[in-house]
Amino acid sequence: MRGWIDVAYLAKPKNLNGGLVARGASGLPALLHEGLEAAFVPPVIDAPRRARVRDVQALSEAEALVFFEGVEDLTVAEMLAGRRVLVREEAVDLAVLEEAEALPDWFGWSVEDARAGYVGEVASVDERATQPLLAVARPDGRETLVPLVDAFIAAVDEERRLIRLTCPDGLLDL
Repeated sequence: MRGWIDVAYLAKPKNLNGGLVARGASGLPALLHEGLEAAFVPPVIDAPRRARVRDVQALSEAEALVFFEGVEDLTVAEMLAGRRVLVREEAVDLAVLEEAEALPDWFGWSVEDARAGYVGEVASVDERATQPLLAVARPDGRETLVPLVDAFIAAVDEERRLIRLTCPDGLLDL
């Protein structure tokens, strides 16, 4: 779908009237607003593939309760939970995107894991549609991709240029 931007993730249904908790896509502020046309991906059989935003109510800095036209009950909202929300590029204020917090430049930083110890050096931070990935160059020449999620980042020591991770068992072996 050319000309579309991934702006949010529909985390879960919130109420019986079809409301969904939406979280902003990685590094983006809340961009959903009333009247905005949205596409849901991947599509679900028997659920809308596109809809207009009917109402947005902020829940926190990172989440909002969103209502879409045609999503009028819990059953339809449950079908859309777990989907990404795309909007047309021209519907997004580019100035807002430019002000969005960019991912840190961690190139060359050391990476340690709570169980595995020293993992390697950051080769890049790959911004993906689903979530950013930390590409870590291992001492043995391999590269390991680690999803850049709060649950895996235990600490960031800027002074020592060190990222401490707590990865699930087996993740670093992939």
